[in-house]
Amino acid sequence: MTSAPQTTPVRCATLEDAIALLRERGLRLSTSRRLVLEELFAADQPICAEHIATRLRLDLTSVYRNLEVLEQQGLVRHVHLGHGPGLYGLLVHGEREYLYCERCHAVTAVAPEQLDPVRERLREQFGYHVRFTHFPITGNCPTCAGTPGEEG
Repeated sequence: MTSAPQTTPVRCATLEDAIALLRERGLRLSTSRRLVLEELFAADQPICAEHIATRLRLDLTSVYRNLEVLEQQGLVRHVHLGHGPGLYGLLVHGEREYLYCERCHAVTAVAPEQLDPVRERLREQFGYHVRFTHFPITGNCPTCAGTPGEEG
């Protein structure tokens, strides 16, 4: 099982900002790393490494290595939704936490503070300090919960 990252998120609004950050930190900007970054900036939601590798015709191992470096630098986070592969997304808008519908596979990204009441309740009742960045809250979305024969 992969572990949740412990790095501080970094918000780079543009590809150029991300490249400058990596160079400031002494990291090389290989062609494949630049292509992976470009693909992440072009995506409107988290995407899997396999998609990036196929689309860019890069070796999957290279894509995973680059994603790992970007995650270690705080530019990227991955999340596990359902039974599929981990999905990677930029932290352009800061950390996001997720709600995942087990029936229709809808994904809702929310700002962490929106889930603070849930987090507080779990802390009060069980003593856990939780976050939903790496693994989402799963259940049924409002549409699926209203479907006859489904429990909400």
